[in-house]
Amino acid sequence: MDLFDQVKKDAQRAGQPLAERMRPKSLRDFFGQEHLVGEGSLLRHAIDEDKLFSVIFWGPPGSGKTTLARIIARETKSHFETFSAVLSGVKEVREVVKKAKELQQYQGKRTILFVDELHRFNKAQQDAFLPHVESGLITLIGATTENPSFEVIAPLLSRTRVLVFKPFSDEALAAMLARALEDMEDGLGAYGLRAAPEALAFIVKTADGDARAGLNNLEVAASMVLEKDEGHREITLALAERALQKKALLYDKSGEEHYNVISAFHKSLRGSDPDAAIYWLGRMLEAGEDPLYVARRMVRFASEDIGNADPQALSVAVSAMEAFRFIGPPEGELALVQAAAYLATAPKSNALYAAYGRVKDAIAKTGALAVPLHIRNAPTRLMKELGYGKGYKYELEQTSVRSPSGVTHDDFIEAHGENEYLPDNLVGTKFYTPRKKGYEKVIADRLEKWQQVRKALRERSSRNKDDRT
Repeated sequence: MDLFDQVKKDAQRAGQPLAERMRPKSLRDFFGQEHLVGEGSLLRHAIDEDKLFSVIFWGPPGSGKTTLARIIARETKSHFETFSAVLSGVKEVREVVKKAKELQQYQGKRTILFVDELHRFNKAQQDAFLPHVESGLITLIGATTENPSFEVIAPLLSRTRVLVFKPFSDEALAAMLARALEDMEDGLGAYGLRAAPEALAFIVKTADGDARAGLNNLEVAASMVLEKDEGHREITLALAERALQKKALLYDKSGEEHYNVISAFHKSLRGSDPDAAIYWLGRMLEAGEDPLYVARRMVRFASEDIGNADPQALSVAVSAMEAFRFIGPPEGELALVQAAAYLATAPKSNALYAAYGRVKDAIAKTGALAVPLHIRNAPTRLMKELGYGKGYKYELEQTSVRSPSGVTHDDFIEAHGENEYLPDNLVGTKFYTPRKKGYEKVIADRLEKWQQVRKALRERSSRNKDDRT
């Protein structure tokens, strides 16, 4: 490289954001995600042994997906192609495939295709990868912030392994910022900057696990002190607040108090104390907490702690979140206050939360039990011949079976009397037990009556079977 090329390269790097300049170039410098690249991990072994497989990186923005893909390409000495699903399509995929064939044929080199925002590809575009991923011509690394189960087609999903990235921990982000302040070549080390510990802690907290946001926020704060004499270039908490145009959370300097306050808010809602709930909500909002964070907690609370005791609670919580998005602060904060008061005064039930916990336990113990034949779909003749759908009774047909309590099936035609819907191993298992509070009392009474109808129908069916034999 001659002097002109070096000057050009230096100018290009100078124009890059700090986050881009500080991207790690090797696994040795890669912070966090130890569960993916730590010693003994599957991906680390594949990289070290040069036996890479196609993967989908799923995780939040700024969690290192693109950086790790570039490191993998460098560590495995592979040809690295990258494009964004927003800007590229099937045509670009074909060009990559053609080039990959040439590299494999003439240089024996593997091609890694990194696709950012993979979830934005439609089905036809994703289909274009399939034969080349399956043949091994291309090693695909897809990156997405969306759940691949919903956004990636099943055939492609089955040919890749999904690796989940987590938001960076505060410790990992703090280490990244410290390195950026010291790095003389790519970071801010040449400027003689200092940063107060509380200022760095504030920048870490506002990044919320996003390395890109943390480094770029540090760069913004640094730009405000560069005009000062070298001995006075210190990033203080007050300066960081001005740079980021956001107040440090009054209750969150160490991190512990943040969780104490949100816990107090949650327990006040659960304890049906609207005064305390509104107070702790106010503490968070006045301290500068993200109102949508609080709104999300209330949406969760509506299902977890109220559930069907008051089905309207979920609608109230979601409406409050949307109202805040629509109006914004400070007027939109009143919608959150309204929701907090409603949730605090609503009847409480964790029956749905408990039911889903039992379901997960059952699935973990029994695995993927087969769907009973009588409730399988039978769209073809072959399926019908195999017994799919055989014996299923269409439950909206009106019958006049009278149960011992005098309740007729006409009264509850929705009750699926003679069919079993759980796998054989789980027949009779009760996951959902509604509390006799609020609207759930209505549900509980309805289920009890339906149970009587089912019992009568099954007893009759059993008697008929005995008569025939």
